[in-house]
Amino acid sequence: MSLLVVGSVALDSVETPSAARTDVLGGSASFFSVVSSLLGPGVRLVAVVGEDFPEEHVALFRERGVDLAGLERVAGRTFRWSGRYLPDLVGRETLDTQLNVFETFRPKLPESYTDSSYVFLANIDPGLQLQVLSQIRKPRLVACDTMNFWITGQLEALRRVLRSTDVLFVNDEEVRQLSGRHNLVHAAAAVRELGPRKLVVKRGDAGALLFDEAGIFWAPAFPVETIIDPTGAGDSFAGGFMSYLAHVDDLGPAAFRRAMIYGAAIASFCVEDFSLDRFRSLQRDEVLRRCHAFRDLTRFEEVTL
Repeated sequence: MSLLVVGSVALDSVETPSAARTDVLGGSASFFSVVSSLLGPGVRLVAVVGEDFPEEHVALFRERGVDLAGLERVAGRTFRWSGRYLPDLVGRETLDTQLNVFETFRPKLPESYTDSSYVFLANIDPGLQLQVLSQIRKPRLVACDTMNFWITGQLEALRRVLRSTDVLFVNDEEVRQLSGRHNLVHAAAAVRELGPRKLVVKRGDAGALLFDEAGIFWAPAFPVETIIDPTGAGDSFAGGFMSYLAHVDDLGPAAFRRAMIYGAAIASFCVEDFSLDRFRSLQRDEVLRRCHAFRDLTRFEEVTL
């Protein structure tokens, strides 16, 4: 089934306690599209880059079978982000953000994209997310990501997006901000009343929670021995989650729980190297083995007293 992602393609400069990299491939749509291609070609990418965007990154998209009809190259410099991670590799400090060509980005879908069945609206201005939704005919599933910046400054537009959204991805701080509730269970229920039938709460190294009509499901973060760079882990999770659902074309409760585990497995590979480097060689069988490892991590016999 067709899978569409609309978001940012960027050049990141990342500093961790052990090393640093400059102008590596980044951006929400980059992580999402490359990891999604593990389950088959044809992920449709809508984004904008500048004249300075390296051809080697375009080549990576092509090698992974990403459909680039919606990747626009315009005059100017590519969106850039620079950040430094704290010693615990959980907290981070943004050093610089240069929107550049992304500042005037207005997503226009190629005609061939308008029939997309599965749609992921990455973390961009809710007004742009609405523009995308107006161009899609009859999506089977719409998911979106957002952040505290949009919750504060574009709340009404975000509420309009949520009314047309099936799955919302946020972290626990954002779900509390959006709902005005402190208790996470109450906050999730309040957010689901805004439109999304399903809510995925990303909690970093504490895993992710799915709130839906079947109840609450937890996907733990896989215990990785060496963490190199956490950048893009959340977008990788979303890419794994959405590509699994599109691959099996199943929207039943059990499929969403399997998608949580698949997404968590994908995210665990992301942190093992800088940028998207770990995904350059990652194979399906490696992902499947890690999914099986999740099953062993959480399986136990019934508790009796």
